[in-house]
Amino acid sequence: MRRREFVTALGTVPLWPFPARGAQSEIPTIGVLWHASNEQEEAPYLSAFRQGLNDVGYFESRNFVLENRFAAERYERFNELAIELVQAKVDVLVAVTLPAALAAQRATTSIPIVFILVPDPVGSRVVDSLARPGKNITGVSQIALDLIAKRLEFLNETVTDLSRVAVLVNPTVPDDARRFIEEARTAAATLNVSIRSVEARNPGELDRVFSALAGDRREGVIVTNDGMFFNERNRIGELGISRQIPVVGFSRAMAASGALMSYGADVPALFRRGAALAVRILQKAKPADLPVELPTKFELVINLKTARSLGVSVPATLLARADAVIE
Repeated sequence: MRRREFVTALGTVPLWPFPARGAQSEIPTIGVLWHASNEQEEAPYLSAFRQGLNDVGYFESRNFVLENRFAAERYERFNELAIELVQAKVDVLVAVTLPAALAAQRATTSIPIVFILVPDPVGSRVVDSLARPGKNITGVSQIALDLIAKRLEFLNETVTDLSRVAVLVNPTVPDDARRFIEEARTAAATLNVSIRSVEARNPGELDRVFSALAGDRREGVIVTNDGMFFNERNRIGELGISRQIPVVGFSRAMAASGALMSYGADVPALFRRGAALAVRILQKAKPADLPVELPTKFELVINLKTARSLGVSVPATLLARADAVIE
């Protein structure tokens, strides 16, 4: 379970270093639309993206110029910044998270787009299909929708007498939130667990959500993939512990920030693959012909310190399956 390989729907194609151009003005520009507020907040993933470029022979200022824009989780800013990158005439536009991908598509039908961290690109109508994305877009999905069932299964294995699970969604993208809830309800049907949806549009609503859930020891929370929830992972971890609510997150960083456990794709690897796709496009590949890439490695991380705080005993069988255990 230590693989970091990724597959595409039609296989992989070798990458060859793109020759450096003579004048600085001729160096291609990669524009990246991020969901967080600044480089510091995105540091692990910006580093992974740069590493992915380096891995295929691309180095900043020599082979490309990087233009970063940060939306700070303000959804109106995604549109503004996508337009700004289009007006800057970037050669490829990398969009991180679904709101960024949708904003990029609204901003241009000609500049190639590479998305990263879009949970359900077909269901969200970002692409026509995984094998043949169509239009001017392709990317890397963490297939988050398909992982809800596993998160629910792990929570049910861990919490004795679990009867209800709240699925925390951000309704700012309503279709995405609806699909998460539907997937959770389908998975819960075989586990004798009821599902309810709880919503938070911004960080200020998280206290209200967890206060409403507190007091029922038979309830847990599954946090769905959303940039705002990731940025607020420390707060979500604190609220789960203080309200005595087991929380299952979607990335290793959430378990490290206090969630009981997390299950999801290796996120830095997604950014490295996204960088490789951007390079292929700079080498004149058409996005419509590049299959959407999917992860083959998923990480289960368990925080035993949080488990002790919650009075939860994690089964030895589940601990044996974990990729990492936080003591």
